[in-house]
Amino acid sequence: MTDPYSSPPPATPSDRARATSPVGDFEPFENEDEILGDTTVRDEEEEEGEELFGNNLENDYRPMPELDHYDPELMDDGDYDDMDIGDRIAAEQEMRRRDRSMGVHRDDRNLGFDQSDDEDEIPRAKRRAGEKAAMGDVEEEEMVESIENLEDTKGHSTKEWVSMLGPRTEIANRFKAFIRTCVDERGQYTYRDRIRRMCEQNKASFVVSYTDLANKEHVLAYFLPEAPFQMLEIFDKVAKEMVLSIFPTYERVTTEIHVRISELPLIEELRTFRKLHLNQLVRTLGVVTSTTGVSPQLSVVKYDCVKCGYVLGPFVQSQNTEVKPGSCPECQSLGPFSINMEQTLYRNYQKITLQESPGRIPAGRIPRSKDVILLSDLSDLCKPGDEIEVTGIYTNNYDGSLNTDQGFPVFATVIIANHILVKDSKQVVQSLTDEDISTIQKLSKDPRIAERIVASMAPSIYGHDFIKRALALALFGGEAKNPGEKHKIRGDINLLLCGDPGTAKSQFLKYTEKIAPRAVFTTGQGASAVGLTAYVRRNPVSREWTLEAGALVLADQGVCLIDEFDKMNDADRTSIHEAMEQQSISISKAGIITSLQARCTVIAAANPIGGRYDPSMTFSENVNLSEPILSRFDILCVVKDEFDPMQDQLLAKFVVGSHIKHHPSNDSDNIDEHSQAVKENEIPQDLLMKYIVYSKENIRPKLTNIDEEKIAKMYSQLRQESYSTGSLPITVRHIESVIRMSEAHARMHLREQVKESDVSMAIRMMLESFIEAQKFSVMKKMRATFQKYLVYQKDHSELLFFILRQLTLDTLAYLRCKEGPKATHVEIFEKDLIERSKTLDIHNLQPFYNSDLFKKNGFSYDPKRRVILQIVPEAGI
Repeated sequence: MTDPYSSPPPATPSDRARATSPVGDFEPFENEDEILGDTTVRDEEEEEGEELFGNNLENDYRPMPELDHYDPELMDDGDYDDMDIGDRIAAEQEMRRRDRSMGVHRDDRNLGFDQSDDEDEIPRAKRRAGEKAAMGDVEEEEMVESIENLEDTKGHSTKEWVSMLGPRTEIANRFKAFIRTCVDERGQYTYRDRIRRMCEQNKASFVVSYTDLANKEHVLAYFLPEAPFQMLEIFDKVAKEMVLSIFPTYERVTTEIHVRISELPLIEELRTFRKLHLNQLVRTLGVVTSTTGVSPQLSVVKYDCVKCGYVLGPFVQSQNTEVKPGSCPECQSLGPFSINMEQTLYRNYQKITLQESPGRIPAGRIPRSKDVILLSDLSDLCKPGDEIEVTGIYTNNYDGSLNTDQGFPVFATVIIANHILVKDSKQVVQSLTDEDISTIQKLSKDPRIAERIVASMAPSIYGHDFIKRALALALFGGEAKNPGEKHKIRGDINLLLCGDPGTAKSQFLKYTEKIAPRAVFTTGQGASAVGLTAYVRRNPVSREWTLEAGALVLADQGVCLIDEFDKMNDADRTSIHEAMEQQSISISKAGIITSLQARCTVIAAANPIGGRYDPSMTFSENVNLSEPILSRFDILCVVKDEFDPMQDQLLAKFVVGSHIKHHPSNDSDNIDEHSQAVKENEIPQDLLMKYIVYSKENIRPKLTNIDEEKIAKMYSQLRQESYSTGSLPITVRHIESVIRMSEAHARMHLREQVKESDVSMAIRMMLESFIEAQKFSVMKKMRATFQKYLVYQKDHSELLFFILRQLTLDTLAYLRCKEGPKATHVEIFEKDLIERSKTLDIHNLQPFYNSDLFKKNGFSYDPKRRVILQIVPEAGI
């Protein structure tokens, strides 16, 4: 018996002939025992197969010309007519029916068309293949079928489903297609351009709009908030592949590419976060109150075995727990292990505290805060005082101290930021489109742009043109200077409103809070010295002393609004002296000696002593404020609630009309002609905000050919008048105030050079501020002294109306003393008005008689009698 494991003898030509011969030529084996003998050996041979690699195996492949050809009788070399696709489908269906009737199964899945009478058979096969791939039964290279119904999670949770191989691959493919094909309204590829700009700037992240993702790939937009860790990991991997396909060497710049998600539709308040939001992608906003330093965090760790020096890893470090190796695979020791500092990868780590915005806190509640973790390139994007919008993952981490304090496991929650939007002037400027910039530049060419800006300030408040102009100058601001890097000169304009109650002082502050790009609002009664400047407190976790910012620091490069300024304590008010002039706050407490920046405009509102402003006393006597702090205000606005029947009637009409027009159920188209004309003269509030921000960021006015003699003469006269009247102290700070207001007025017109007209307007504002703060007895005399400055760029109609109004009030007071409250008709002789107007060098009064200002206030002119008539409301009702 031959050895069944020995190599078979080489095949002979007769063997090949027998293998290809018909059945009738079969020759029996010479030794049938080889087949019928040992069954065990045969079974083993069938199991192991025939050994093809034996001695002389190359003889099996030697050329044999007589056998190395096809049988011509078995060859089909005939020509066939081309069959169209319809006939072919019909023939295939007929063959399939024949095979079914004979019980033969044919697998036609690889054909390019559907040959099944049963339309659901192939989709079922696709679904089975997709399910098999989703469970991880096949390799990624073997996956041919795609998962068409990706939203069907087969009973799995979203996190489990997107972690499986099949859905993960399908999500990556769909996101890659979205990045490549998404276009904007102009047909340009949105995210291709963003990736290119990111690489040009050597950055490591780009922003994807959730709205675009939801419009194009709604399934991915559905999965993203539910499983943010897994989805963002896939997105980042796809983004890195696309970047490396375009720039193969970009990995030298950064090893990670991050996708930042913006415009998540729902904004959650910090106080509304609950268990429902855990491990979800959320969007919230607030004010940054404190930040830590930027530290390196372990991202991918490698360890060195101390005993044998073998490098273990890499280990991906998670956010909550520390990953450590168990044993060394080289020497099987259990440690110790030290971190390999050179091969370990780090990323930037920073923790900030986000507090609810002041305007979004419910009444009677204290603001709540939440820790936000900034990783990689998000670090140092914001500073204390910034109002930011955060999109991130709301997650928890185990805190042992909380567990000890509460007595049961409590988890501290944090937000791991994915995208941050800082709401400041730079962000507004970067968001300006080319159309916005062209509109702003076109608007600046209007010769009446300054008047239109003033008319657009607080349009819901009637009158107070001087206060509105002062607010406009404060919002635009001057230019800060630092000569020789030794002495800083502030560019911000400080403003004080003081006057009678009910004159909209607080409304002006609230309006400024809304229109300014960055503003902090506080009240004197509820503000302390440390609350306005800065305070030192002990960190409850690290037990270290930390510095917390106050209102003036939070308003850095913005506006700090202080209401009820007179209600502050003298000690608290003294603490802001340095902040208002040097624009810094020095701290020397608990071993912390530093200086904080407080480069902000201070706009304060105060009430006079006794509640009413007394014109018979000076400003200093009316207000309980010290001279040092009064000299730090550039403009003083005195608001007097004066009796004027016609103005009172117009004010009442304006207030009633405003309530009617702004009622929620009112039709906005129902406005009268006068309101329509006023509205056309105003600038829309959103455009006004963009105009202010654009001018502050791009325009740097310079003082060149200004009339220095004019400023010096005005200052000399002011000092003399101040000394003789004993009212407000005039110091060198007022010269700087004139320069700051000149630069602000030039900035209103988007001019790089300060002109003579800007200086004249600044002098006019300074003098009006000074004269309004005087006693009533010296006010008229002082107006006559500085008349040439005060009439600059004032409309003659306004000047004449002011004179006519004074004549009317004097005549009305005389008539009511003589005739009682029934006197309603007032007649003014034209010669009295002409005599007054000649002092202003105005000789032609006819344009004033035809003006809207003259008619709107109830005046009429009788040319025959040469008198001016006015009908005023009756005093008693």
